[in-house]
Amino acid sequence: MKWQSLLPQQCILLIPCLLMALEAVPIDIDKTKVKGEGHVEGEKIENPDTGLYYDEYLRQVIDVLETDKHFREKLQTADIEEIKSGKLSRELDLVSHHVRTRLDELKRQEVARLRMLIKAKMDSVQDTGIDHQALLKQFEHLNHQNPDTFEPKDLDMLIKAATSDLENYDKTRHEEFKKYEMMKEHERREYLKTLDEEKRQREESKFEEMKKKHGDHPKVHHPGSKDQLKEVWEEADGLDPNEFDPKTFFKLHDVNNDRFLDEQELEALFTKELEKVYDPKNEEDDMVEMEEERLRMREHVMNEVDINKDRLVTLEEFLRATEKKEFLEPDSWETLDQQQLFTEDELKEFESHISQQEDELRKKAEELQKQKEELQRQHDQLQAQKQELQQEAEVCFHNFLLRELDIVTAATRVTSFPSAESWL
Repeated sequence: MKWQSLLPQQCILLIPCLLMALEAVPIDIDKTKVKGEGHVEGEKIENPDTGLYYDEYLRQVIDVLETDKHFREKLQTADIEEIKSGKLSRELDLVSHHVRTRLDELKRQEVARLRMLIKAKMDSVQDTGIDHQALLKQFEHLNHQNPDTFEPKDLDMLIKAATSDLENYDKTRHEEFKKYEMMKEHERREYLKTLDEEKRQREESKFEEMKKKHGDHPKVHHPGSKDQLKEVWEEADGLDPNEFDPKTFFKLHDVNNDRFLDEQELEALFTKELEKVYDPKNEEDDMVEMEEERLRMREHVMNEVDINKDRLVTLEEFLRATEKKEFLEPDSWETLDQQQLFTEDELKEFESHISQQEDELRKKAEELQKQKEELQRQHDQLQAQKQELQQEAEVCFHNFLLRELDIVTAATRVTSFPSAESWL
């Protein structure tokens, strides 16, 4: 399998790559019954950004490594523990000279990029102090002590850094979403404080009306359940619901034909459910909440189906999940509008943090204003000195001209006095 195909936004990058030796069951699909155009074999699939600050470097290393036949063969027989332990990284010593040369070049480019990035950061924070630990973190995905050559240690560090960063990516997204929701509520309450009683009641009524309108949506099927998948089978794929077949469904939605359902492919299965709740045309529907709902659905299915926790779903795992009772008789799915996203205490703590940040910004603004006023005072003082010097220069020049004029006048008088011969 192409390593690039394992780089959806939140997947673990190199670790799951190597379950490729597993053979998927051959499946015959009548493509004439499927709506739209299917994936064309050999067609390059554009992968979204992983969200890592070294995403481009990561992709380039993967592209180069997969061109080496020996390394690719080792990769196909390696297990997750071999990759995690760094054993696979030692195979780098056996790749071709051309591959190593290209990897050396990529590393030098990445080191140069990071150095330029760090310099820019240091220049931007020179007056406020430097967080050296944060700056050094920029090098956790490569061995900066050897900036010229790409060694097994570099591959090991790249795997471990990407694995750790991507594992924490979903957690970070949840935290950011929670802050987003608390900020919305904070701003709403602050706005209400600016209104008189009558307008405030109208706004509160409108808010409750929008909440009720948003919550009035069709039933959402439990993600990963038979009903949910059959709905995709019928409405998205255009197939007969009475002929639903899990093997065919898996093959049909393995878009890049790598014999796995990755996180991006799973998230695509929930679009129909999300459309029941969210419409970008509706004022009451928040598209940021829709993406959080999509993330929750994907995480739930992964927790239920992904047995070995490699963040990829094999055909075997998928079929095993369809045999569970939860697949046929799932619990009801609670959407975000049915949940309490934060408590009052959490909101108060968040608002206190915002208030503290505002105070710091206010103090900083006051300091900058004082600096501005001081600079203006110095500017005015310099201007006054400049004018004073100009006036003194003008007086000196005027006096100089007067002296020169007196000298010229005196010389003229001497020249014009009658000579002795003129009296004779």
